[in-house]
Amino acid sequence: MSVQQKHGGELTDEEFRKFTLYCNQSNNQQDDSLRAQILGQTGEGVRIAPGAVVRIKGNQIGKKSYVGLYSYVNGDVAIGENVLIGPHVSIVASNHMYSPEDDFFSARSDETAGKVIIEDGVWLTSGVVVTPGCTIGRCALVCANAVVTKDVPPYGIAAGSPAKIIGRIDRDSGEYHWFKKGEQEC
Repeated sequence: MSVQQKHGGELTDEEFRKFTLYCNQSNNQQDDSLRAQILGQTGEGVRIAPGAVVRIKGNQIGKKSYVGLYSYVNGDVAIGENVLIGPHVSIVASNHMYSPEDDFFSARSDETAGKVIIEDGVWLTSGVVVTPGCTIGRCALVCANAVVTKDVPPYGIAAGSPAKIIGRIDRDSGEYHWFKKGEQEC
């Protein structure tokens, strides 16, 4: 059964026009909040931008968090409070598993090892990919197009593919401290 059939039948041309405008031009607080509620994310101040696909269990997004334009969040993902997720971010929990019997990747997925945790205050900038099993620590910053394959510490700044810790945020001053070549993360 198609979604249209399940929810009342085919759209008229006028309904489709309105729907298209709503999905593409309604990136504002009121519409983003309503979109979050429709998708089952009813926490205070949670907002989901147009085009975002959020397929997680209800209320796993903390208050005042934002999921950006055309982002994809799927599986056992817990998002803390005051989290900013930029456009085109992909956060996926669990993996398809290789099946030696079938000699291909099956529909089975490893949900136990795949949980993703995004702690309070994190900023995932544009195009970030977070792979299964990662935890992004409190108030960490993940730079554009980074691919996170390991945990990011609280107040860490991560960049690259695969992402590496390239600096830290000073908790008291808010200043960014960039590591020099060869310097260890703190």
